[in-house]
Amino acid sequence: MSIATFTLVHVLLSVIGIAGGLIVMERFLRNRVLGLSNTIFLVATILTSATGFLFPSKDVLTPAQMLGVTSLVVLAIAAIALYFGNLIGAWRWIYVVTATMALYFNVFVAVVQAFQKVGRLRMLAPTQTEPPFIISQAAVLAFFLILAVIALRRFRPPTA
Repeated sequence: MSIATFTLVHVLLSVIGIAGGLIVMERFLRNRVLGLSNTIFLVATILTSATGFLFPSKDVLTPAQMLGVTSLVVLAIAAIALYFGNLIGAWRWIYVVTATMALYFNVFVAVVQAFQKVGRLRMLAPTQTEPPFIISQAAVLAFFLILAVIALRRFRPPTA
């Protein structure tokens, strides 16, 4: 598989993970059953993080790979909360927080990639230390913090 094809697969997995994650967030906020979108979100997000390690790199550990490790740890905790804790008791809030964090990490990377690849955004923040980039990432973080708080208050999965 060529690097271009591999990159396309990685990006598609990321987009699927983000889309699935947004559906999961909507279900948290409306206190709905998580359903298949939840599995799609978790699998696509795990594969996105895992495939990120397969890109060639001259560095031993890149910032993207460190985020990938963090994401995989968060996703492991989410999987434990969902599949072993059954979202009962503390496992409910642990799942909401870790799922939200995993989605945030994916969106964080999407914003980074947008500022690297989209010409007009790259012009606004060529080193990603400029105010437009910082403001964008701060807005994304604030959005997900607010979503997490609301989701924690609203999502109450039925207990068996």
